[in-house]
Order: sequence, then C-alpha cells, then structure tokens
Amino acid sequence: MMNATAEILKNKIENFNPETLEAFAKMMESFEVKKEAAIPQFHLDEILYRIQFHNENPKTKLDFYENISELKKYCA
Repeated sequence: MMNATAEILKNKIENFNPETLEAFAKMMESFEVKKEAAIPQFHLDEILYRIQFHNENPKTKLDFYENISELKKYCA
C-alpha cells in the first residue's frame, strides 16, 4: 500500500510544471525537522580543533573525555 501511494505521488510530481515543482519543494522543506544543536557553535569549534590536534598528535590526551570514540559519539 505504501509503495503504491509513493508511486502515485512520484508520477504526479514528475508531471508538475517548473513553478509548481519549485513551490512543492519549498513546501516539503518546511516539513523537514531541522536538527538544532544544543551545544553552542564555539564549543563545537573547540571540540573540532581538539580532535584535529589529537589526530595530528596521537600521543596527546583529550582532557575532557576518556577517548576519541567517546567524544565523537557525544558530538555526532
């Protein structure tokens, strides 16, 4: 049933004129849930810098998490 509905919608969308297609695309974008980071950008930048530094200097320790994989898990 879901595949049939998707196929019907696909066929209709393929027949939209350019203006209708653009309007439809904008409408669909408004439905998308935007993922907002709860972490401020400057903190993300600092974490990225530390990860890059650690990758270039693997003998250094990350002072805020036990290991790089834990850090990446929380910042993904």
